[in-house]
Amino acid sequence: MGEEWLTTQEATELRGYHPVYLRELMRQGRITGRKFGIVWQVSRSSLLAYVEAAENSEDKRWGPKPDLSE
Repeated sequence: MGEEWLTTQEATELRGYHPVYLRELMRQGRITGRKFGIVWQVSRSSLLAYVEAAENSEDKRWGPKPDLSE
């Protein structure tokens, strides 16, 4: 089974990170990404691994910001 890829919009909806931040994480090599045409895609497994590490970190600035609009 191949790697599952998400668009940055799908990744945003899944974990709450802003698309600009996701692209920054890809540039830094913290998550795996690729550009397919004009669309950036994120490896689902690398995103979830990053989120897990963020949630287990003492530095809570890593994780997605809570939605305060609700």
